[in-house]
Amino acid sequence: MSKRSYRTYTAEFKLEALELLKSSGKNGEQIERELGITPGLLRKWQMKYQALVKCGAGGEVDLELTDLEAAKREIGRLKRQVAELELEREILKKAVSIFSRSGG
Repeated sequence: MSKRSYRTYTAEFKLEALELLKSSGKNGEQIERELGITPGLLRKWQMKYQALVKCGAGGEVDLELTDLEAAKREIGRLKRQVAELELEREILKKAVSIFSRSGG
């Protein structure tokens, strides 16, 4: 089996593609064909990101996650943290059990 490689796109490219969709009057399928990107990818970017231009130092371009996407990431982080804390609690329970038997 060969390993499948996926193309990656810069934040600038994604922002420009979303801006083109917004301003050109063309539909997403036409823009995807013109840009040579996978069908449906533009819609995925549109749902996942809110395009924001931050013109701070260096005219930096940033794509901010939508509230839903940010909430999903936070839930994932919290689930990992809960699993780690549960493991630590089990280890401490065993340690208390071992020390309480030998101390009495």
